[in-house]
Amino acid sequence: MVRTSICGAGVNPSPPAGRLSPPFFSPSAKYFFKMAFYNGWILFLAVLAIPVCAVRGRNVENMKILRLMLLHIKYLYGIRVEVRGAHHFPPSQPYVVVSNHQSSLDLLGMMEVLPGRCVPIAKRELLWAGSAGLACWLAGVIFIDRKRTGDAISVMSEVAQTLLTQDVRVWVFPEGTRNHNGSMLPFKRGAFHLAVQAQVPIVPIVMSSYQDFYCKKERRFTSGRCQVRVLPPVPTEGLTPDDVPALADTVRHSMLTVFREISTDGRGGGDYLKKPGGVGEAQL
Repeated sequence: MVRTSICGAGVNPSPPAGRLSPPFFSPSAKYFFKMAFYNGWILFLAVLAIPVCAVRGRNVENMKILRLMLLHIKYLYGIRVEVRGAHHFPPSQPYVVVSNHQSSLDLLGMMEVLPGRCVPIAKRELLWAGSAGLACWLAGVIFIDRKRTGDAISVMSEVAQTLLTQDVRVWVFPEGTRNHNGSMLPFKRGAFHLAVQAQVPIVPIVMSSYQDFYCKKERRFTSGRCQVRVLPPVPTEGLTPDDVPALADTVRHSMLTVFREISTDGRGGGDYLKKPGGVGEAQL
């Protein structure tokens, strides 16, 4: 019997039929590992931030500390974040930011573009998320209980006063929950009522689709590029609560138009939405 060695030739033999790659190399395993590290790393960074933020106590200025500590995460995952339109932020007045909400990765785009003295409005459950919840509380994040409408309305009224008296900006995800389907859910109107009540502008921010590099359903998480587009502010002076439904619809339409544009131009979320019958297309 003649034995032929292929090792010296630098050729790797094919694995025997039926042999599978180690499970820890599978795309699904990589996805779960990356998400576990992402969440764990944020919790660890929060532990480091808490004593620094505690010096001021609960203060919106602590958000600068969280932002500085989180900015590097995009490099760990090979995600390039491009910001356009940052000049649209009003220079010296309160306003309400509204943004689309795709996943927990929105944190990367938010930290990239977050203006000064701006804090998110978050669901109350986040307050109990260990070190992250305490860090967010120290940074002035506003928590609302969405299950108790009366409390949510009361909090929004207090926020309207805070906007004007303390020169604070707030960041709201008007879809109300994460949306993984490549489009935008209908907008809840709380953010728009808030802006009208305080008579401050609305600044829409659109993050392009993550479908080229991230998909929860497919358990896929690779490197990629995301574009964050800041749109011109929408004034609310002179508007009343009766104008809120039309205001919310107008802002959503403009954001959805830009979302489709930057998610298909090769610079945002790739060409996912170009596919015939794609989710983003079907929603219009």
